[in-house]
Amino acid sequence: MLTGPQPRDLRRPLVTESPALPVTLDRRSPMPLAVQLAEELRAAAADGRLRAGDRLPSTRALATQLEVSRTVTAAAYEQLHAEGWITGRHGSGTYVTTAPPGSPSARPRRPRQEAQDETAVDLRPGSPWAGGIDRSAWRRAWRGAADVAPMPRHQRAGIPAYRAAVAEHLLRHRGLRVRAEFDESGEGESVLATGGTTSALAELAKTMLRPGDTVAVEDPGYQRAVDTMRAAGLRVVPAPVDADGLLLDAIPKGAKAVYCSPAHQYPLGGRMSARRRVELVERARREGWLVIEDDYDGELRYDVAPLPLLAALAPDVVVHLGTTSKILTPTLGAGWMVAPPGVVAAVVEHRESTGTSPSAAGQLVLVELARNGDLGRHLRKLRRELSERRTLLVDALAAGGVRFLGDDAGAHLVVPVDSAAAERELIEAARHRGLLLDGLARHHVGKPTWFGVALGYAACSRAQLHTAIPVLLGLLRSNGPAVSPSG
Repeated sequence: MLTGPQPRDLRRPLVTESPALPVTLDRRSPMPLAVQLAEELRAAAADGRLRAGDRLPSTRALATQLEVSRTVTAAAYEQLHAEGWITGRHGSGTYVTTAPPGSPSARPRRPRQEAQDETAVDLRPGSPWAGGIDRSAWRRAWRGAADVAPMPRHQRAGIPAYRAAVAEHLLRHRGLRVRAEFDESGEGESVLATGGTTSALAELAKTMLRPGDTVAVEDPGYQRAVDTMRAAGLRVVPAPVDADGLLLDAIPKGAKAVYCSPAHQYPLGGRMSARRRVELVERARREGWLVIEDDYDGELRYDVAPLPLLAALAPDVVVHLGTTSKILTPTLGAGWMVAPPGVVAAVVEHRESTGTSPSAAGQLVLVELARNGDLGRHLRKLRRELSERRTLLVDALAAGGVRFLGDDAGAHLVVPVDSAAAERELIEAARHRGLLLDGLARHHVGKPTWFGVALGYAACSRAQLHTAIPVLLGLLRSNGPAVSPSG
């Protein structure tokens, strides 16, 4: 890829322009040519130089005009298609969309407040890059899932092909070797299909714990998990976290279970250190804890090597939970549980007695995505896209002198502030400027000790992120210094 000055060549000038499009590429720039091209076209569509319905040249024709490889133009078009700026019409060509991201003309008029939220850029974490899923692959997977004979009975542990696909996924992307099949031999961990993390937690609360049992949870932490455990009658005790993860000394004597997200703590974004992981599972064995490892976005990591999963360190005391919610879409309703034999047997028995089981449709779709290689391609594309978005946000915050945490993995990071009042003011000011932010205070079980905002960068489009960053920086500067928590 051309990223620096090139030898003088009359056939390939340092700056080239397309006679048909408002595009200029500079080979002296350190920015990759594909990124330059995507940004030029995005800006032209945003400011009206390219209008809805305008037809774009083919990737081959544009590559010839700009004297670049077709790989450059194809990569730029792929990015703009994923963001919703352009669309392809079979047999017709590529066109600027009729409703670019954030276009007011794409939405009916609403009362002022409702319209403001409708058009706001949503930077709250938790939602995936669903717009990046290849639509042809998605349709192909659903067609394949529909071309399955009706099942005569429920598969309580999950469809065998799904459990095999998950086992392969865990081995390839998380380094965890597990058995796909379920039996009652009592040997090794097995994969169970689930409806997602929350439903898996509800099943564990019903089968492995009793009302009144004490469960320690990270604080701040995932409040839906807290609500699920409380609904089952469990006593939830907050355990503070630091840069190395959950503080083990805060786990009370007599606890029956510990819930944590060691790969990318939610919401602060830290990684549990290797030493603390070992200490956690050793103490779990001594004191009889069931450790619930929520690996909600473990496939997404950037500048750091993966640390051993708790399930790999101690398969006898750890239940590992995973989901497609952050890598595909929560609407698929497909997740997994990797657990010791006794836990697996108890959950399957519970499903049999209650007549419940995870949806087969979502499982079959994932099987088809994996079988066709589309799941692997999507994950590579997802990591590349989120890595670039993360770099945009991190570089901007660093250049603006804003302190941030938790950017090593996942699809969000955290900007701390010094008080609850500062957090509330920042969120409200952002809402008035068209940005939706999530505060840290609401994620506590006990008295809040962390204040600030969690910034998600997956759900919005790349164009929206570009637009939001300068507004966000202005709000953070006016809000005062970003400092450590008081407690």
